[in-house]
Formats: sequence, C-alpha cells, structure tokens
Amino acid sequence: MKNLAFLFLLIPSLIFGDSPRPNILFIMADDLGWMDLGCQGNKLIETPHLDRMASEGMRFTDAYAAAPVCSPTRCAVLTGQAPARVGLTTHLPGRFFPKDDRPQPAILKTHLETEHVTIAERMKEAGYTNAFLGKWHIAPSVSSGGRVAEEFSPIGQGFDVNIGGTSYGGPPSFFSPYKNAELKDGPEGEYLPDRLTDETIQFIKKNKSKPWMVHLWYYTPHWPMQAPEALVKKYKDIRGPGLRDHRYAAMIEAMDSAIGRLLKALDSSGLAENTLVIFTSDNGGFAGVADPRPLRQSKGHLYEGGIRVPMIARWPGVVPAGELCNVPVISMDYYPTFLAMAGLEPSVKPIDGENLLPLLRNDGRLKRRRLFFHFPNYAWHMDNRLGGVVREGQWKLLRNYDDGSLELYNLSKDLSEKSNLVRKEQALARRLDGELTKWLKETGAPMPRPPRKSGQ
Repeated sequence: MKNLAFLFLLIPSLIFGDSPRPNILFIMADDLGWMDLGCQGNKLIETPHLDRMASEGMRFTDAYAAAPVCSPTRCAVLTGQAPARVGLTTHLPGRFFPKDDRPQPAILKTHLETEHVTIAERMKEAGYTNAFLGKWHIAPSVSSGGRVAEEFSPIGQGFDVNIGGTSYGGPPSFFSPYKNAELKDGPEGEYLPDRLTDETIQFIKKNKSKPWMVHLWYYTPHWPMQAPEALVKKYKDIRGPGLRDHRYAAMIEAMDSAIGRLLKALDSSGLAENTLVIFTSDNGGFAGVADPRPLRQSKGHLYEGGIRVPMIARWPGVVPAGELCNVPVISMDYYPTFLAMAGLEPSVKPIDGENLLPLLRNDGRLKRRRLFFHFPNYAWHMDNRLGGVVREGQWKLLRNYDDGSLELYNLSKDLSEKSNLVRKEQALARRLDGELTKWLKETGAPMPRPPRKSGQ
C-alpha cells in the first residue's frame, strides 16, 4: 500500500515534469438559470465579469446539471456518479409525499454516504490542498446553525477547509449576522457572496506555492431574495423578457461583481495560466423569480428549464478564448476531469462522467453517446411528474413514471419542447426508452413506489 501511495504521488510529476500541477477553481451558483447571464443572451441583467470570462475561455451551450434540484447535483460533482447510482435523488430533506393518487416518491438516502470517495479525497493523493466554501446541503443538521455530523461535512469528505458548509438549502440571511455554524459573523451588513469571495482570495494567497482545489458554491441566487440596496434600486423598475424579479437580478449582478474581484485577484497573483476556472449552476432557475424562456419549465422539472445550466471554463493558454462548445456535458464530468488534471487514474468504482480535457483543449471528442437523468421524487412545489430522461445527439426522450407515457423532442429544432414527436418517431422512441431501462437497471436506480391505497 505504501508503494501504491508513492506511485500516486509520482504520477503527476511524470505528467507535468517540473511545471507546477494546475490549480482548480470550481464555482457553482445556486438556482441560476440558463438564460440569466448576459453572455447567454439576457439583455436586462448585467454580468460583465462572467461575460468577460466567457470571452477569455469556452462557453458550453449544452451543459446540464445532474438533477433539476440541488442536493443530487452536488453529490454528482463530488463523486462523479449519477444521483441514480448514489441514491440521493432529490433535495434534502425530501419529505414531499402526495396525498392524491400519484405515485409515492422513491426511498431517499438522507446524506452522501462516506463509502463514496470524493474528488477532494482523491486530489489529496496528488498533494492538493482543498477548500470548500458556501452551500453544502447534502447531510442533515445535528446542531444549531446547520452544522452536520463531522463525517458527512466537507472536512469529513476530504476538504481541508470548510467555510459555510452546513445543512442549509438557503441561508438564513445573506447579510451578517449569518446564523451559520460554519461561518463566523462579519461586520453587521456584510454580504455573504462578498465574504465567501474574500475567504477564497485569502485561501489562494496562503496556498500560492502548492497545488490547490477550491469549490466555491455560492448560495446566490437562491431564496431569500436579498442584495445590496444600491443594486435592488437599480433594477426596481426594470421588467421584461429575462427578468421577473428585480431582487433576483440584483443578486446575480452582486455575485458577478464578486467573481470579478476573484478573477482579478487570481490574475494579479500570477496563477491564472496555471488555474482552470469553471463556473456553472446546480440546476435551473426558480420559476417564482427567474425567466427560463425559451426553455420549458424551471427548477424541479426534467424539461430543459430545470436541468440545462450555464457553464464557462477559463484556463489561459490551454482553453481557447472565445470558443463555443455545443457538446452535451453534465455534472459528473468534473470528477474525471479534475483527476486527469492531477495525473490520477479513476478508481475501480463506476464513474458516470467523462474527462472534459479534450473538449477544453479543443483537440478531441468525448466517447459517450448519451446522457441520462432520473428524478423519482417530488420537488418542494409538488408540480413535477416523476420521470427519467435520455438525451442522444439532438434527441431527448422523457419517460413519465406515473403512466409510462413518453415524450420525444428534437432539441435542435424545438428547444422549447413544444412538439412531442413520439408518434412520428416511434422506432426511435422505443430504442431510447430501452436505453433508459438498461441504464436504470445498471445504476440500481431507486424507483417510485405505488400510490397510496384509498383511506391511507
């Protein structure tokens, strides 16, 4: 075992020679919709820093969250495995049960189990120092302030630093005092995205001489809708396509400004050319405040508005500037990508993602043909139908678990999913449905349970 451990430490040096191993800054917003950035086509919300990041790197047009809600997507990023395989398939605590004749949701695991080897644990093998900042939400609280059991916390799952990672799905407050057991209060009125950004900058400066990985998972723009007053006033009277709530826009611009400061600090430190920065979201936007058009539906649904998310990658000298990539990618892909950057091989456990470096370098293709999704639980709004999805090329098949009905869309011609082509393309629909069945069986996906009997 000692020889094996030494070999893991040696592999990166064999790959990178004397050059330092690349750093990783993975930024994930919370409930940010596909159409909420200027570079994505939003004409009302100002996001100049993320727009510039897109011009300096690669923007993915067909990036997906592993699930239409947060907790399973977070598990997918950490494990490289689909939520169906992990067994944590909806947002915690997941206690949403219909009282009518709809199917009951699948049995849900209450936390990310320690049997999973997280990306943070793997990166340690290559000598990386890892920091987690922001929203965790993949384990229940055991004490006040949202603190989770240590073995299920970021520290227990391989991170060296935990700033703000608790059971909270949304922060009690975006302004200090935060009432967060893993985040000391700052001056009264301090804004949470600014604080998390400041902490990230400090971590990078402190660890400048060694390889590091940062997971900065902002709570923005999750509820409650809170932003600096100047930005709230700026958007107060602005409405139209792309904007339903002025506070939501204010939160997004505030986060964009914080990211601008972070990127500037990274550039000033001289680390930019040795750091991959990825920005994405954990699921689609919340319908109450976001405008997902032209996508159909929103957070909590398997239509594009619930699972398609923005994604931008920047790595000067490696990722070509100003590139667009229309290859479908998904949350599980970050795990094998980061392993490859560290010179680490995947373990024997199944990995549902694929290394994105060939796409990022624009010098290769992915091997897979299909993406799969599985959502056998109800979101908090209880408006979604339980179902599964397979995407192959431009085709997307959705199976509704309540009655087995199928929906088939050609996303290249019908991004809004208005025209169900299942009758016109019956053979294709049957084949894709068969592929979904095989995948559900292979992953051991937890399935919905029968409806309640009358009187129960």
